[in-house]
Amino acid sequence: MSRYLVPLSALGSALGAAVLLKDHVAGGRCPSKATIPGKTVIVTGANTGIGKQTALELARRGATVILACRDLDKCEEAARFIRGETLNTRVRARRLDLASLRSVREFAAGVIAEEQQVHVLVNNAAVMRCPHWTTEDGFEMQLGVNHLGHFLLTNLLLDKLKASAPARVINLSSLAHVAGHMDFQDLNWEKRDYDTKAAYCQSKLALVLFTRELARRLQGTGVTVNALHPGVARTELGRHTGMHSSAFSSFTLGAGPADVPPPRI
Repeated sequence: MSRYLVPLSALGSALGAAVLLKDHVAGGRCPSKATIPGKTVIVTGANTGIGKQTALELARRGATVILACRDLDKCEEAARFIRGETLNTRVRARRLDLASLRSVREFAAGVIAEEQQVHVLVNNAAVMRCPHWTTEDGFEMQLGVNHLGHFLLTNLLLDKLKASAPARVINLSSLAHVAGHMDFQDLNWEKRDYDTKAAYCQSKLALVLFTRELARRLQGTGVTVNALHPGVARTELGRHTGMHSSAFSSFTLGAGPADVPPPRI
């Protein structure tokens, strides 16, 4: 039996470390039980993953929730699911393609015309490590979707947010921003070999820098602006990477819902 003691101890230690790592990367749970009836919230990329869970929880807490998604059919499906789960009828689906500044302007115009107030804007949608694609307006896709689309959306809705104060803007960035570098001479990767990881890090750094500057400019208006790293979760963001096929990622993150297979970082 003694000859198995060391291997079993090592295995136990490894499993224990994996459990601790899983708890660490997953982050904590929000302890607040606050409800927010009468508040209107917009969540981009809300048909799956973190965005969908955010919209679900806010609807459960009584908010009017607008799901803003590129694929309207999937958006409508998510809205029906959330209404059924929460019995909150104030959950609506709207089309928003962040890779199109025209679509961003149309969405914002609709919100301004239809909504009396907007209290929370959650800029959640993102693309990660995709091929060297460009947006409708010719911007590198990751910078265009993760930062520029949200930049325009936020600024178009600022007057509505100020009029609804206290209000807040929440930008989902990533810990990856610490590895980012803003190359203002070549933001669209036209002069360099395209690096999917570096482009992603740049886009998330841009979002953090935007957050800091906007927060400074909005001091005293009643509108707060914060960026956050959401931790690691099983979402579709990693579909352009190999993370979804990693046994380690699957074990660490655990089994997730069918609509959110690979992890998000």
